[in-house]
Amino acid sequence: MSLWQAYRNLQPRTRLLLGLGLMGWAGLGILVSDQAEKAFGMVPSEKDREELEKVVPRVRFVEREEDGGEDRGEE
Repeated sequence: MSLWQAYRNLQPRTRLLLGLGLMGWAGLGILVSDQAEKAFGMVPSEKDREELEKVVPRVRFVEREEDGGEDRGEE
């Protein structure tokens, strides 16, 4: 029996509680992660932030023409 089948065989209320528990655990992790970084001395320095800025891709937005910018072959 696969993990997905085992999950699907649980009662709906149990699946709901399991899902809510996982979301709660994830939310708690998000809230606590900043304090944990400070406690373990893992706060990024300004140099680290500059290096990260260099490798993060930049997104540019280009406006489209009104007809969608496609050549549809219609004349």
